[in-house]
Formats: sequence, C-alpha cells, structure tokens
Amino acid sequence: MSKARILAALGLATAMMLGVGSANAASVKLGVAAEPYPPFSVKDAAGKWTGWEMEIGLAVCKAAKLECEFKEVAWDGIIASLNSKKIDVIWSSMSITPERKKSIDFTDKYYNTPANVIGVKAQAMTASGEGLKGKIVGVQVSTIHQRYAEKYFKPHAKEIKVYQTQDEANQDLAAGRVDALLADSITLDDFLKTDPGKCCDVKGSVKDDPEILGAGVGGGVRKKDGDLKAKLNAGIAAVRASGEYDTITKKYFSFDIYGPK
Repeated sequence: MSKARILAALGLATAMMLGVGSANAASVKLGVAAEPYPPFSVKDAAGKWTGWEMEIGLAVCKAAKLECEFKEVAWDGIIASLNSKKIDVIWSSMSITPERKKSIDFTDKYYNTPANVIGVKAQAMTASGEGLKGKIVGVQVSTIHQRYAEKYFKPHAKEIKVYQTQDEANQDLAAGRVDALLADSITLDDFLKTDPGKCCDVKGSVKDDPEILGAGVGGGVRKKDGDLKAKLNAGIAAVRASGEYDTITKKYFSFDIYGPK
C-alpha cells in the first residue's frame, strides 16, 4: 500500500473514532414540562430550571457519568417527544403506570407521594366521589389525577374541569371558579403556602388505585434504551446510597418523599 493510501486509511480510522467519541459525549436530553411545577421544577429569572427534581436529575446524571441537559416540551406531548427522539428521558414527575408502560419504559422510582384533594376552607368535602358531590373539581390534563377524577369523581361531581397547567388550576381555585383540586400532595402543599392558597386547605388523600396512580415517579425512557435505563438506575441507587438524595431533599422538604421502600 502506498504512503498516501496508508495516510488516507489512518485519517478515515481517526475520523470514525472521533465520530464515536462525539456520539458518546452527546448530552442526554432530560425532558421537562414547560410549565413550572414547584417545588419540583421552577424556572428562575435567568431562564434556568431549578427545583428538587432538577437537582436530583443532575446528581443522578453525574453519578451515572452522563452529560445531561434539560429540554422543555409540552406536558401533553411529552411521551410523543420521547418516542420521536426529541428528548431522551422524561424527567418531569411522571408516575409509573401500567397504561404508560404500554408505550414507554421507566427507570426505578425516585419519589412517591400521595394524591390529595384541596378545596375552599368554608366548604365541607372529602377526597372521595361522595365527598365531592355537586362540586366542580379541577385537574391538569394528561395526568394520573385526570384519569382518577374521571373514574371516581365524575359520577358525583358537578363537573371535572381540565387545565393545561397546574398553575391555571390553582388560579381558578383561588378565584372561586372551581371548588376543589386533585393533584400531587407536594405541589398542592406548595400552593397552599402562597397568599392565593390561603383560601383553601387539604380535604384528604384519595384511596389508592395502582392501575391509575402507579408505583411512584420514575424517568421515562424509550423501550429500546435499556443501556440508558440501566445507567440511570445505577445513578439513582448511587445518590440514594451516598446520602446526596437526602441532602438535596432536606433543602426542599422536612420529610422523606421517597415513599415506601
């Protein structure tokens, strides 16, 4: 082989190696719903995503030796964004449910909190269908809470009102346009601590339904991305074992949100 051809072959091999390196170094895109979901995800004045879930996500990526970045997507299209490869992981408080597992896979859970009903203080109600008889109940679209409300509350409630964002639902509750909301206990508790939230209080937690409410929150991944799932699971286990999970959690909560072991 001539010297020129040897050099050309070496150049091609080097280019191929660099290509592989670039692919391996590409950032893993963690998809987060564009709507803030405090205290899990909040965008600061500079446009940077912060919050408990963001900190945990970056800690998991670091432990898994992955370069990660957050990418905003619409919540009601977040699974489609994953399967069309616009993002690599759903990292946005998505509950692990049998229905969702038909189209995507999940990492191990990284938190698990109950679903609560909150409502106007002056109104007597409970977190059940009968307890919400004649009430207007607000839920966020494409959530486990919407499915739960439609199954258990709709036969009794005056109306199940669906919102694009939890913030819009919170605003309508404070304005008296709905009587109650069903959502994750943590994000509702965060709302109740605000001035608009002083209108309302917790009416109770709903009874469990694993088929709808799932088995905690995990990272959503494509079914064929077993290697990425394994790395993220190792990262979750590492931040739990090292105590970093608890250190981050104590900045936001006074209790353990991991749920049953």
